[in-house]
This record gives sequence, C-alpha cells and structure tokens, in this order.
Amino acid sequence: MTKQLSLLAETLPLSVDDAGEGRPFLLLHGGAGPGSMAGLAGALANSGRSILPTHPGFNAQPRPDWFHSVDDLVIAYLALIERLDLHDVVVVGNSLGGWLAAELALRRSPRITAIVLMNAVGIEPNEQTGEIADPIKLGPKIAEYAFHDPGRFALTPTSPEAAAVMAANQQTLRVYSSEHFMYDPRLRSRLPAITIPALFVWGESDRICTPAYGRQFSNLVPSSRFEIVPKAGHFPQIEQLNGVTDMIKAFI
Repeated sequence: MTKQLSLLAETLPLSVDDAGEGRPFLLLHGGAGPGSMAGLAGALANSGRSILPTHPGFNAQPRPDWFHSVDDLVIAYLALIERLDLHDVVVVGNSLGGWLAAELALRRSPRITAIVLMNAVGIEPNEQTGEIADPIKLGPKIAEYAFHDPGRFALTPTSPEAAAVMAANQQTLRVYSSEHFMYDPRLRSRLPAITIPALFVWGESDRICTPAYGRQFSNLVPSSRFEIVPKAGHFPQIEQLNGVTDMIKAFI
C-alpha cells in the first residue's frame, strides 16, 4: 500500500510503500530510484514489514528547495520512523541508500537496531579502491559498470517518459551528493562510532564502487561483517534477489 505522508511540521511530502507485518525493514534506494528496491521490499514483506520511501525529488515526487542534502534525508527518515512508531528497525540501503543507513546508525536512535549496506557509497575513494564511477559521464556504458549481466538486468527505459524520469533522478542524486560526488570526506573518521550490527553486501562485479571500496568501508565499522555476492554488480538485490534476501534474514 502506498501512503502519502507529510513530515517535519507538515513541510515535507513523502510517498511510502508499506507492506507486510512484523519486524520492520526500512529500505532506502540509490540513484536508480525506488524501483531498484521493489523486488527486495516484496521479498522481505513475506516475513516482516517492508517500508520503502521514495526520496523527495525522485520519480517526479516533490522536493522543497530547502531539502537538498544527505543530512536532510537522514532527518526525514528519523522522523518517518517516529511517525510510524517503528521499533527494532533494520535499515537496508543500496548505493546512496547505504550511505544513509550508515548516517542513520551514527544518530544512535534506539529504534534502529541493525543496518545492511549494499554496494554503498559515502566514504572518500583512494588509490586502493578506485574512483566512484559517475553514471552521467559513462552514459550508455553505465550498464557494463553496474551489472554482472547487463544484457539481462540493465534498467533500460521503455519510453521517452521513462527516460526523462531516469535523467531527472540522476540530477536529483547530484543535488543530494553535494560538492563531492557521492561521498563525505568526514565520514571515514566517524564510522568507528557505529555500535549496532552492520552487514555489508557487495556484488563482486561492481565497477561503480568496487569490492575493495566495500571492504574498506566495512573495516571502518567495528560491528560489521562483509559478504560478497557472486554474479552481481552494483545492484545485488536485483541480480541475486534470493541470495541477498537469505543473507539479510540470516543476519537478523
């Protein structure tokens, strides 16, 4: 069921898909939009409550001019957790959503008890990790960087309208990623303060942010473990849905 909520003193419209019952999973998408998390949301709703918001500005959802940073998103999702009166929340994020999951853990809300980061961005890259690939600069080659099997799984728009939505989503992604493309140079130094359990799930074929990047990210979080997903790229929840679902269920 899709809910239309207003958060932050009724100043922020937010569209949220809410399904299932039981322990809540808050699923946070990246630049590919909420559709990239829909399959995982459905799988997790079979054994828990699956909550998938659309970040303001994505999929033609409204975004107020003052709402334009990762911190804004984190504050909004803390407010969403309060509004829905959720407890024992597992935050599951992919790409930008993984960065948000880490930031939410750093806020130490007693309502959040575990995080899952799937091919997350957020830390500054270096020589060992390689650069974070920029989808806009890559153009049509992005599928080769994002998927193990791009011919089968690439998120190809099926109409001019869908292509326009994808392009607008990428522009919104850049709004949130601020002056540095997809990372905060301060995040590395803050990650050791995360105390709740953290699972890092990484597609072995990801060329947007490499497994080496993921291992560095995971090593900065004392309570974490790192799992490689074979035959998957930047979206392991798409290419290996059943395997990723099983990993998350075993983790919790």
